[in-house]
Amino acid sequence: MTLPADVRIAAESARFGFVFARRGIVPEAASSWFLPRVVGISQAMEWVATGRVFGAQEARDGGLVSRLVPDAELLPAAYALAQEIAENTSAVSVAVSRKLLWSMLGANTPWEAHRLDTRAIYELGQGTDTAEGVRSFLEKRPPKFTARIDDFTGILPEWPQRPEDMA
Repeated sequence: MTLPADVRIAAESARFGFVFARRGIVPEAASSWFLPRVVGISQAMEWVATGRVFGAQEARDGGLVSRLVPDAELLPAAYALAQEIAENTSAVSVAVSRKLLWSMLGANTPWEAHRLDTRAIYELGQGTDTAEGVRSFLEKRPPKFTARIDDFTGILPEWPQRPEDMA
């Protein structure tokens, strides 16, 4: 259930497993789409085919989680990361970047990414957050971003597009 998360931090004692083959079923919750994109097809296939449970270090080594922290520090680490993002970045920039990164995983060529990121840079460059980001840098102070994602709907195609039979 954590595969769609953009960042995964694990406690050192955490254990993971894609145990479906040991139960005679297949991965669920779109794991067959997310897992190979997160960790690569070879690592995904090993974990899914064996169905074994593995520890946090293997999850980190395999790219399933971005870092490990002592058990007692898991929630504080997650809050600290969220706070860093909230206090230092433009929510619009992060949202549009997220959409670009995930949607480009299926792109056939880098030209698709170039076309979309050029469009996004142009559109965001017209907004207040870009001016504030530059101003705060020049004034050596933390930024105060105020733009809302609602101000930038339509910059990128909707992703993921829901199939008609799943609406």
